[in-house]
Amino acid sequence: MPDVSIWLQNALIFCFYAIPAKPLRTFAGIALAVLLSVPAFAEPASVQSVGVSSRQISGFHIGRDETRFGPLEFVGGLEMSAPTRAFGGISAMRFLSPGRDLVAVTDTGYWLFASIARDAAGKPAGLEQVRLQPMVDAAGRIFPEKGEMDAESLAVRDGEAIVGFERRHRISRFRLEPEDMKGPTGNIDFLIPAYELRQNRGFETLAFAPSSGPLRGALVAITEKSLDGQGNIFAAVTDGPRKGIFTVRRHDGFDITDGAFLPDGDLLLLERSYTIMSGVRMRLRRIAGDSIGKGALVDGRVLFQADMAWQIDNMEALDVWRRADGATMVSMMSDDNQSFLQRNLYLEFVLHE
Repeated sequence: MPDVSIWLQNALIFCFYAIPAKPLRTFAGIALAVLLSVPAFAEPASVQSVGVSSRQISGFHIGRDETRFGPLEFVGGLEMSAPTRAFGGISAMRFLSPGRDLVAVTDTGYWLFASIARDAAGKPAGLEQVRLQPMVDAAGRIFPEKGEMDAESLAVRDGEAIVGFERRHRISRFRLEPEDMKGPTGNIDFLIPAYELRQNRGFETLAFAPSSGPLRGALVAITEKSLDGQGNIFAAVTDGPRKGIFTVRRHDGFDITDGAFLPDGDLLLLERSYTIMSGVRMRLRRIAGDSIGKGALVDGRVLFQADMAWQIDNMEALDVWRRADGATMVSMMSDDNQSFLQRNLYLEFVLHE
């Protein structure tokens, strides 16, 4: 039996964006807000194995054969689906082994562990060994409402997962135990005053800097669109010699959805823009690592930008890793918002520096 709430949600989203009459749009918007505020039914906190169907994406620019886009070289991608509501809504991911085993979090409050299968050419061929588990609080209870479990960012180091939540803003620590994830072991001080954080524009990026760089392995936290008085994006170095609040310059209506440090210490940011006229766009921006620190306003050059003429969707998750031959790799995943109008994508590139 289909999940009625998801079908109703999708119908309301369609009405809100597709119907020009203001009264109907207003009704759809109010109804959607009410629907999303209703607590979800509790589910068992046990690990659920999920079969995921994947279609390989061989061309990134739709209708064209080229693979090189500025410094990026497209390797391959996947379009994925599964027969469960729990799969989707991926908002952040990190590899546990380079290009193979990964952990992700969803904005509906799930842990996702999986492995990338590859074909004979080394291109992504599928998502296998997929396990899902609801996030729980310190007492082992499943969060009853979306506002409590809206996970948006993830960093991993030394057997620990650091997760950023929005709506009820916090950055929490978890022991990384893929077969039995427990509740948080504590929270991290994110330094930015809570009143500066917008309800659903909180911490979209958590990334550990290289230990050999100027940030000395510090955890960096960046919001999606919590802006200061000059319209710049709030961020913080949470520890280390450059600890303190800094900001990221915002350009052209793009918001930050994830980020990861490159081997040389620079920060790669994934950004997204959406308007009814232009649809979804994404881009990658490179921030010099030595520019990040307390009181700084940082900016960087755009490496690549794409719109709906490319194989993209609502790109929210990013990681950087090293391939066996030494190549710097960039992987991205999309958040389908649990909508039949959107897709769960995995995209993989070589970054030529």
